[in-house]
Amino acid sequence: MPYLELIAMLAISQYLFFGAMTGKARRKSGLAAPAISGSVEFEKMYRVQMNTLEMLVAFLPALFVAGQHQNPEWVAAIGCVYLLGRFIYWRAYISNPSSRTLGFMVTLIPIVVLAALAIFSVVNALFN
Repeated sequence: MPYLELIAMLAISQYLFFGAMTGKARRKSGLAAPAISGSVEFEKMYRVQMNTLEMLVAFLPALFVAGQHQNPEWVAAIGCVYLLGRFIYWRAYISNPSSRTLGFMVTLIPIVVLAALAIFSVVNALFN
């Protein structure tokens, strides 16, 4: 479990980092809260932060459930791919939002794999 816990905390730390970058973009733009539009640079960073939050909702439960039933080291390795995907997504979205597809897919595929492993494992445990 320590590997899974480490990946989960790295994912939370990554989200907090994106939140800090969003705050920095807000200050740099001069955009006053609660506004979320009016600065393209802020809006791009805000979307990275919000998309990361949306992905975390699926990633964390899938990570822990899959890790309870499958090899935790392999599950953590899949989680590392997710983290890499988020950084690729961030860099791409900030430079050119239309280039975000690779980062999005490198984020989404690990979530789908983990969710499938989790569902398969739980169903298998119910019937064995």
